[in-house]
Amino acid sequence: MMNIKERIHQWLVIAVGAILMSIGLPVYASFSLTSNANYYTVDTNAGVVFSIRRTDNGSSTQSPGDLASLKIHGVEYQEQSRGSQINSGFDWLYSNTSNVSVSAQQFGRDYIKITVTAGDLTHYYLARNGYPHIYMATYFTREPDVHGQVRYIARIKRHLLNNGPQASDISQTVSTVESGDIFALPNGETRSKHYSNQRAVDWQSIGATGNNVGIWFVRDNQEGGSGGPFYRSLLNQGGSTNQEITYIVNYAEAQTEAYRTGILNHYTMVVNNGQTPPPDSNIDTSWFANMGLKGYIAESRRGRVAAVSIRNMNNDYVYTVGFANSRAQYWTAVNPSSGYFSSDNMLPGTYQMTIYKNELAVETQTVSVSAGNTTILSSITINHDPGNDNVIWRIGKWDGSPQEFLNGRLVTSMHPSDPRMAPWDPSNFIVGTSNTQSFPAYIWKDINNGHVIYFKLNDAQRAAPHKVRIGITIAYANGRPKISMNNWTSSNPSPSTQPRTRSLTVGTYRGNNTMYEFNVPASAWADAGQWNRLEVNVISGSGLGGFLSAGVSIDSIDLVN
Repeated sequence: MMNIKERIHQWLVIAVGAILMSIGLPVYASFSLTSNANYYTVDTNAGVVFSIRRTDNGSSTQSPGDLASLKIHGVEYQEQSRGSQINSGFDWLYSNTSNVSVSAQQFGRDYIKITVTAGDLTHYYLARNGYPHIYMATYFTREPDVHGQVRYIARIKRHLLNNGPQASDISQTVSTVESGDIFALPNGETRSKHYSNQRAVDWQSIGATGNNVGIWFVRDNQEGGSGGPFYRSLLNQGGSTNQEITYIVNYAEAQTEAYRTGILNHYTMVVNNGQTPPPDSNIDTSWFANMGLKGYIAESRRGRVAAVSIRNMNNDYVYTVGFANSRAQYWTAVNPSSGYFSSDNMLPGTYQMTIYKNELAVETQTVSVSAGNTTILSSITINHDPGNDNVIWRIGKWDGSPQEFLNGRLVTSMHPSDPRMAPWDPSNFIVGTSNTQSFPAYIWKDINNGHVIYFKLNDAQRAAPHKVRIGITIAYANGRPKISMNNWTSSNPSPSTQPRTRSLTVGTYRGNNTMYEFNVPASAWADAGQWNRLEVNVISGSGLGGFLSAGVSIDSIDLVN
């Protein structure tokens, strides 16, 4: 049975239709599901009509289960030479599994479900009477192994949807910079699908616009994703013929944790007149409970965590609380004045709860969630923020990000070779004179190694050993810092645990934050009042050359008193 909200919506659809007819404006066809030998076609009764391919026509770019047609007010927006699909097609998700089944069902006058099954993955297209949306949900019990990821790519005709993120518009590029997926314009500026990235915590929708039209993916809470609140991944690519809007369920690039399976991931393709969906879109999917979707878990079977306050926060930073276990992930914002936070609609289980100062973990503990209950936490005190330690000097902030350093604000939106970047090997850093923006955000073995920091110590400082700390946010090709202090040289530290894929060149500095500590003896210092010379080198026997040589992203460097 329909609830009151649904009845009101249905009444409004009928009433608005009657008004439009009375003043001579076009009226949408009725909500319907039709089929022929090749397609299931859905009319949303809201100006959007879409078709899902039922059969395999032998094309390597088309697959059963594809979104094969997307008509908006009668105009075809879907690229016809290739379908919109998961990865490169539902028939190429699992090794030795090419069979795809497609079925459809209408639920009364208000809901339609199309089910696509391919190996261990089930994908749903759903429609609701009177809404210009294609609701999607994806459930898999085993990670697809052909490409090792799950992402839905909508391929829309570029000339009809021309306005997308500039950093990922490759339509005018003339040369390849790296690996066949990073390109350059005639002036050398770089473009790539990778540079459309945003932190997961920062975006609710991604899309592109045309003449009085916008097509967007609006995401769910990403409980079945991986990488946490600060994970960055490609979201768009604008080619010469296609505008590719991508919804990432999980993705291998710079991935810091294992994928999660057995979760119903849902996301909505929204069609509108071009405005960005507001962050609080709150698309109603409660009706999914009646659609027979694999993995659907109602709110009544979920729990909540709330905390009274967090103590020892620094007012200069935004704090986020993340929750993670092998099954699900969540995150929530912290009230900047009280430290209160609440995370709702969580699956039951035990989670590692992490408090982040910007992107740096500064406190962790375990927390349990049970269905139908709220776990109340008392005040939590932050005791592990390295930014609170007493130091002789510090370069940068302990916040899990290199963005305050040289080129740090640009590294997520362009290749490090881009001419808009400042030279990566600036002059030596002089403590007390140089500013943070004159120290490089990234250091590579082949590009700007051997960066030098000069500083002085007084008599008391000169008489004692001290500790040099270097924090990195990610490393490529086992890169790690090694230091020399005047005539003293540290031993070689071990590599940190980091993603194995490219990172520093594909728009992300997010990895596993690691602090390297070097205990420098008192005998290493120059005389009081004289310059000490600290040289930072990246070492590794791995990597290629240039910007693909071993490298690290800098979080902060300090000398602990």
